[in-house]
Amino acid sequence: MSTTTAQFLEGAVHHHHPLSPRGISERLFTFWFNSFVYNQIWEDPRVDLKALAVTPESRMLTISSGGCNVLNYLIHKPEAIHAVDLNRSHLCLLKLKLCAIEHLPSYDDFFLFFGCGDDELNRYNYFKYLAAHLDEPTREFWERGHWLRRALFGPRIKYFTKNFYDYAKMGYFIRFLHTIARVGKYNPSRILSAKTRREQEDIFESDVAPFFDNWFVRTTGKMPVMLFSLGIPPHQFSAMENETEGGLVAMYRARVKRLACDFPIGENYFGWQAFGRSYDRAQRQAMPEYLKEENFQTLRDNLHRVSVNNNTLIEHMRTQPDKSLDRFVFLDSQDWMKPEQIADMWTEITRVGRPGSRIVFRTAAMDSPVEKALPPALAKRFDYKQTLSRALLQEDRSAIYGGFHLYVME
Repeated sequence: MSTTTAQFLEGAVHHHHPLSPRGISERLFTFWFNSFVYNQIWEDPRVDLKALAVTPESRMLTISSGGCNVLNYLIHKPEAIHAVDLNRSHLCLLKLKLCAIEHLPSYDDFFLFFGCGDDELNRYNYFKYLAAHLDEPTREFWERGHWLRRALFGPRIKYFTKNFYDYAKMGYFIRFLHTIARVGKYNPSRILSAKTRREQEDIFESDVAPFFDNWFVRTTGKMPVMLFSLGIPPHQFSAMENETEGGLVAMYRARVKRLACDFPIGENYFGWQAFGRSYDRAQRQAMPEYLKEENFQTLRDNLHRVSVNNNTLIEHMRTQPDKSLDRFVFLDSQDWMKPEQIADMWTEITRVGRPGSRIVFRTAAMDSPVEKALPPALAKRFDYKQTLSRALLQEDRSAIYGGFHLYVME
């Protein structure tokens, strides 16, 4: 990707000498993340919206990632959504979704593109209806890209003819896990046919749990590099390793069990992507709200509320007027930051945020890094809703995070 993305990543992730073990790991993470990582977002918008209490007057700042939640929030028609990401690949995906909502002929065409993502008609529709409305960098991303990548893999727009959700780093990672399961003669996709929670638990024990006893999984699962495809930087490795008895592999098993068993699989689209590498196309229940037909016209009518920005959170906030935002969604970005970077960002929130601003984020480990990062005077400006945060974490259908955190600015 561009040097701009690389520079943003270096500033966010590189905290140690390049030749130290931690420094080497940080640079490997930067290399891995400086590309198309997420084909969908892995934070549950249902939980976000409960915590954020969005109103028609809300002015939101959120990391874009795969763009799903930008559109899930837009259904509730806040006054404005600033979608920011330091990874330009993810913004190219969001721009394509926004363009598709505006210019594809019908909802069915939109669902075929992003709900299915595996039909040659999608490529045809891209060139007929969308390409001319995209900016040149976005077209470059989907149609061309680096010559070596084109020679080996072809243009990225072909992803939408071969199951889009098998692509990007996250898609490759999930495919890799499914390959290991097949070698062990296990079939995790069986869980998608479960009719009851008890059936989900039984299939988990027979076709998913044994995966974590595989010698290869137990060996490689202890390596920090295995977390990179989940967007988890080296900085969080030690915290995660120590929080669960039995180490990282035991933690993976516990979180995947939550994903498989704690929510009805018939409506959990995170479970469908993890175990089936697709959304529920037949019943159309296990899929994000933005892909549902009843929300399509609302999205089309409110696209003007979204702005797209390639920047870091703090640099974008510095361009905004005082008291101009009141809802902040930071995903797990603070897992990447040093304490002083976190303090700088929250200092900026006190300037740009309105009274009563609500800030949500997730962490790979359980604890909020904000509690130790903010100096006492700054910390007093924010009320950590710890009890509610813990309750909402249990409702998060993606189940991959250790912590969900809500703060309200006084």
